[in-house]
Amino acid sequence: MSESTERAKDIQYEEVIEAPIEKVWNLAATAEGISSWFMPNDFEPHVGHEFHIQSPFGPSPCKVLLVEPPNKLSFAWDQFGWIVTFELKEEEGKTHFTLTHSGWGHPDAVLPKAQQKVSAVRDNMSGGWAKIMQTLKDTAEKK
Repeated sequence: MSESTERAKDIQYEEVIEAPIEKVWNLAATAEGISSWFMPNDFEPHVGHEFHIQSPFGPSPCKVLLVEPPNKLSFAWDQFGWIVTFELKEEEGKTHFTLTHSGWGHPDAVLPKAQQKVSAVRDNMSGGWAKIMQTLKDTAEKK
């Protein structure tokens, strides 16, 4: 890959959650659910719906790209080309949950909102996603 087309690697986390897929889907595909483990938002599960996530850097515009209940949800996040995808698979009463944060630019490009290189933002967000995924698991597994 040439330097001009080099992109930072996708962030991906997988977790087996001890909860039925319907419960995890409700946490992943409703505004209230997403707020309980991720960030405040005005999400609606309709392709084309534009919403905002209230990130530490201020409101981030998003747009729903794909909704396939109860297995897959994808949305564009902010103006950097980021795509966040949640994939859910039922496994014997549990849910296998995969989160992918893709669409990263060149590692040395600077993201204006954060005033940091893509590589630094990606690494920081990778650590954040690890904590967020644990919060999702903990939230879903509450009785």
